[in-house]
Amino acid sequence: MNENTFKGSKILLVEDEETLAIGLKYNLTEEGFKVIWIKNGKDAIEKLNSEEYDLIILDIMLPYINGFEVTQYVREKNPQLPILMLTAMTRTEDRIKGLQLGADDYVTKPFHLDELILRVKGMLKRKMWYKSAIDSQPVYHFGNIEIDFENLICVRGKNKIRLTPHEAMALKYLIQNKGKIVSRKELLENVWSIIGEIETRTVDNFIVRLRKHIEPDPSNPIYIKSIRGAGYTFSD
Repeated sequence: MNENTFKGSKILLVEDEETLAIGLKYNLTEEGFKVIWIKNGKDAIEKLNSEEYDLIILDIMLPYINGFEVTQYVREKNPQLPILMLTAMTRTEDRIKGLQLGADDYVTKPFHLDELILRVKGMLKRKMWYKSAIDSQPVYHFGNIEIDFENLICVRGKNKIRLTPHEAMALKYLIQNKGKIVSRKELLENVWSIIGEIETRTVDNFIVRLRKHIEPDPSNPIYIKSIRGAGYTFSD
């Protein structure tokens, strides 16, 4: 995909650390992005209600409303808007919490600028892939389950569950490759960014969550099966 594909993409940068934010805004603008900088979660929500964006870069520790709460708000309003979290937290549990609430990726402070820019481009690329994938098949049925990939909703009988972007993307990718073995590495490259050693476990954690949503008996899955030492395969 041509680098020029992403030029002009509109990014909402929510960061209260002024020196960091000024540097990020300058360098992202140099890459061809249009960047709007906001210093707190309250103003971020107001901006999100009045303008459309292609991606959010969101600090967790913010005045008034924190990044976790902003993420929850965004997911109710715009399930597919990519969110890149900036975090000074080093605990695995804190990072996974952000992903489970609906963030698409995270970068731990301090970070390398080149890495962040690559993440941004990777997220925009995955957004384009996902949009193309759901344009051809926005809803998928199997068993007593309906997956609305556009709104990230799983309907199972009378129950309705909101999927995270990672859950929806992982399921869409497995369905697109139905009957084939999909490795964790393949899921990491196509659904997640490769962002450290915990990510293999993170893939497994999200598969476990997906099974709880869709499997009659998550401990004995019939739709998403594990292939020992190889990865996962989907069948309906």
